[in-house]
Amino acid sequence: MMELIVNVSENWGIGMGDRLLVSIRADLLRFRELTMGGTVILGRKTLQTFPGGRPLKGRRNIILSTSADYQVENAEVAHNLEELLSLLRPEENTFVIGGESIYRLLLPYCERARVTKSYVNLPADRFFPKLDEMPNWKVENTEELLEENGVSFQYIDYVNSNLLPLPAAQLNA
Repeated sequence: MMELIVNVSENWGIGMGDRLLVSIRADLLRFRELTMGGTVILGRKTLQTFPGGRPLKGRRNIILSTSADYQVENAEVAHNLEELLSLLRPEENTFVIGGESIYRLLLPYCERARVTKSYVNLPADRFFPKLDEMPNWKVENTEELLEENGVSFQYIDYVNSNLLPLPAAQLNA
């Protein structure tokens, strides 16, 4: 199963420059808990924002990059969608974790979106698709409003009613 995890602002912004808009400790802990032991899919630019530009520990990291010679220690690199999908293992929990172009590319394959909605209005130049405006994405669960360091936020889970199936070859791997 493929899911995605994202923290969005009120206008579905996710980043400005090469930085996240909002960093909430409770959300980062939830992210770690959900993804630990699973597979994470991310782009090269997102990897560069991690401490030391290194893959996440305790998870299988798959980096999507169109650069043919791009390599990352302790991670697998895919250069296109077909190659990426061929690396997936049906028995693994797989999480798409960004950035903008990776989310847009893989959104149709994701069964669930775990959205942290941060109620802030900050300038952004990277955006996540507005799931509330997409007919095939429905809210499955909304948790209570939380607050940390003056930022109100809540976890909202969406489900995709028009899931794009993974290629048959991948399912038989």
